[in-house]
Amino acid sequence: MHTHLLTSALLAAHTASIGQYWRKILDPTFRGIYHVNAFDLAMMIPYFLVLFVLATYGLHRYWLVYDYYKYRRNIPGPPPQATRWPRVTVQLPIFNERYVIERLVEAVSRFDYPHEFLDIQVLDDSTDETQQVASACVARFAAQGLPISYIHRTNREGYKAGALENGLKTAQGEFVAIFDADFIPAPDFLRRSIPYFENEKIGMVQTRWTYLNRDYSLLTQVETILLDGHFVVEHGARSRRGTFFNFNGTAGVWRRQAIEDAGGWEHDTLTEDTDLSYRAQLCGWKFLYLPDIECASELPVDMNGFKAQQARWAKGLMQTAKKILPRVMKSNAPWHVKAEAFFHLTANISYPLMVLLSTMLLPAMIVRFYQGWVQMLLIDLPLFLASTCSISSFYLVAQKELRPKNWWRTFLYMPFVMATGIGISVRNAQAVIEAIIGKKSEFARTPKYKIEGKGDSFVAKKYRNKAGWMPYAEVLLGVYFFFTVLYAILNENYATVPFLLLFVWGYLYTGFMSLGQTYFAHLRFGVNAPEMRPASSGAPGF
Repeated sequence: MHTHLLTSALLAAHTASIGQYWRKILDPTFRGIYHVNAFDLAMMIPYFLVLFVLATYGLHRYWLVYDYYKYRRNIPGPPPQATRWPRVTVQLPIFNERYVIERLVEAVSRFDYPHEFLDIQVLDDSTDETQQVASACVARFAAQGLPISYIHRTNREGYKAGALENGLKTAQGEFVAIFDADFIPAPDFLRRSIPYFENEKIGMVQTRWTYLNRDYSLLTQVETILLDGHFVVEHGARSRRGTFFNFNGTAGVWRRQAIEDAGGWEHDTLTEDTDLSYRAQLCGWKFLYLPDIECASELPVDMNGFKAQQARWAKGLMQTAKKILPRVMKSNAPWHVKAEAFFHLTANISYPLMVLLSTMLLPAMIVRFYQGWVQMLLIDLPLFLASTCSISSFYLVAQKELRPKNWWRTFLYMPFVMATGIGISVRNAQAVIEAIIGKKSEFARTPKYKIEGKGDSFVAKKYRNKAGWMPYAEVLLGVYFFFTVLYAILNENYATVPFLLLFVWGYLYTGFMSLGQTYFAHLRFGVNAPEMRPASSGAPGF
C-alpha cells in the first residue's frame, strides 16, 4: 500500500548517486586520473536496472493523483430510492477475538434495517475462551429477538475465506455485508449502502474506514496517514477512472450472485478479498466506492501486529498477482484497466529491490568519495525535492480532502511516515520473496485489544505477535546506516545526511519497538500508561 514511501526516499539518495557517478565519468577534470573499473560497473548497472523499476512505480503514484482530480466528477451521487428492502446476511468472521466480539455484535444489533430482513452470522474459528464469550453474546441477543446465529468450526481450513464460504452454505441473504471483529458499523450503514444495488450491475460496494484510536500513539498516527492515502487517493482514483479496485475484506457489501459468479471465496492467497474482487470484475460486475459512508475501526497498536498485517498484505497481493494477472492480461478489459491492475498487484516488488539498493548505498558512496558537498547540493537537493513530491502529493491530497482545516499538520508526520515505511521494508521484502517462490504460510491475524483511546492499554492482554529474528536484522541495518551517515559527514556529503537519517530512524524505530513491546508492551513513545480498571465485559481490563 505504501511502497512509494521507500521508493521516494531511495530515489532521493540513489538517483543522485547515479547522476553524480556519470558526471564523474564524463567530467574531463578527472581525465587521466579516474578510470572505470569492474567494481564501479558492478555497482552502476544494478543501480540503473533497479532504479528504472522504482522510478516507474514512482511515476505511477503521480498518475493516481492525476486520475483522482481528472475524473473528480465521476463520483456516486445520492442512491436511488429503494423500491424494496432485500434480505441481507451480515457475516462477522472472528478468530480469538475475546476483547472485541461483544462490541461488534452490539454495533450490528443497532442496525436500523428491518430485522425481518436480516440474517446475522457470527463465524467463529476461535480456539480459546472467545468461544464461550461469543456464544453467550449471541444467545443473549437472540433472546432479545435479534436474528443472529453462532457458527463455530473445529478447524481453520481456508482461514477467513473458509469461514465466509462455510457461512454462505446457510446464509439466507440476497446480499452479504462483512465486518471484521475490530469494526463498529453505524446504525444506518445498511440503509445507506443497500439502495445502490438498485443498479443491477453493481456487485460490491466498499465504504471508507475511519479510526477509533488514531491519536493513541505515533504509530497509529502514521497508520492513519497511510490508510487515508489508500482509501482516498488509490480507491478514489481507480473507482473514478473505472479501473478495477478491491474489496478491503470488511466494511463492504456484496451481491451474493457476484460472489457465486466469480467462483466463491478461495483461500490460495492471503488476500482473499482482492482475489475475489478481481475475479468478480473480470466476470463483468461493477464495483462502487462510497467514501461518504464511514465505518469506524481499530488500528493495530503494537509494532509486531502492524508489521504482521503489512507483511500479510504484501505477500497476499503478490500471490494474487501471480494468480490473477495472466487472466487480466488475456481478458477483453481496456488497456488502462490492465495497466492499473499490473501496477496495483505488483507494487510490492519494490520492497526487495529497495532493500537491495539500501545495502548498496555505502559502497556507492565509497565509489564517489571525492565528490564535494557543493555538487551534492546542486544535484541531490533538486532530485530530493522532485522525488518527494510523489509522497507529499499523495498523502497531502488525502488529508486535504478529509481534513481541509488542519491538513497542513501532515507535514509534521511525513518524516515519521517515510521512516516507518523504510523500517518495515525488510519484513515485507521477505514476504514478497516467499510469495514469488511459492512458499505457503498461515494467515497471521492482526490482534485486536479494544483500544479506543489513550486511556486504554494492551500491556497484559493476550494475542501479541512474537518478534522473532526480524527486529535484530532491522537494528543491525539501523547501525549500518548510522556508520553510513558518519562516512557521509567525514567526506562532506552533507546533502545525503537527511536521507540517510530516515533509514537510521526507520530501522531502529521498528526494530527496537518490536523488541521493546515484546517485553514492555506499554512503549508508545510519549504516551502515558493508563490506570488499571475493570472491564465491563468481565474479561481482564487494564
